[in-house]
Amino acid sequence: MTSDPIADMLTRIRNSMMARHEKVDIPASKLKVEVARILKEEGYIVGYKTIEEGPQGVLRLMLRRTTDGTRVIQGIQRVSKPGRRIYVNKDQIPRVQGGLGINIISTSRGLMTGRQAIREGVGGEVLANVW
Repeated sequence: MTSDPIADMLTRIRNSMMARHEKVDIPASKLKVEVARILKEEGYIVGYKTIEEGPQGVLRLMLRRTTDGTRVIQGIQRVSKPGRRIYVNKDQIPRVQGGLGINIISTSRGLMTGRQAIREGVGGEVLANVW
């Protein structure tokens, strides 16, 4: 059992991209499905599906590559950790790679990207950066 399931998910994605896998299986949870939804909406993965298997289920992500085979996700980083939570208000939301990447932020209105949070005028916990 891991103490930080989101960091485990991001590490599995990072390792699968480096190993040139087409898909990655992750133990499922509602939060991980929401992270996968954001990654799909932003074009970082092809798709995802949940598989009812065992007591927890499995979240399968289909990873995206460009036509020449380079990976779309160049970097994925956990920001807020169990030992050090990082909260920001709507004016403090950082830019990732000069605006080329996204933040995944947990707000009172659910998970959303940094741009959506700025648009809606809410802050929250910065879970991860993706570029």
